[in-house]
Amino acid sequence: VQLQASGGGLVQPGGSLRLSCAGAGFSFRGSAIGWFRQAPGKEREGVSFINSRDGSTHYADSVKGRFTISRDNAKNTVYLQMNSLKPEDTAVYYCATSRSVITSTLFSERAYYYWGQGTQVTVSS
Repeated sequence: VQLQASGGGLVQPGGSLRLSCAGAGFSFRGSAIGWFRQAPGKEREGVSFINSRDGSTHYADSVKGRFTISRDNAKNTVYLQMNSLKPEDTAVYYCATSRSVITSTLFSERAYYYWGQGTQVTVSS
């Protein structure tokens, strides 16, 4: 199993970034993909995930209306478009994969069995 997160960087407040999570070695189409983030001194938190069963998307309240998750199964890639970025979005962002199709479980990182390396997002002027 491989997950490769990329696309992080330094951006000014109000700016945008698009993160990518490329997967290999597992049934990408049949897997939920989640994005989590961890800021310095804080616990890792769920940001967004996309369910494999129905393609439904879900977001943490802190990013609703600003972030959009999508997937391209032909490219085995999930994207996280992040707009209107705020300094509090600064964190290392991780993508992870889960075999669960139960939406309620996918809010918990315990549902994910494989994690990619993180990509740093810094929002600062």
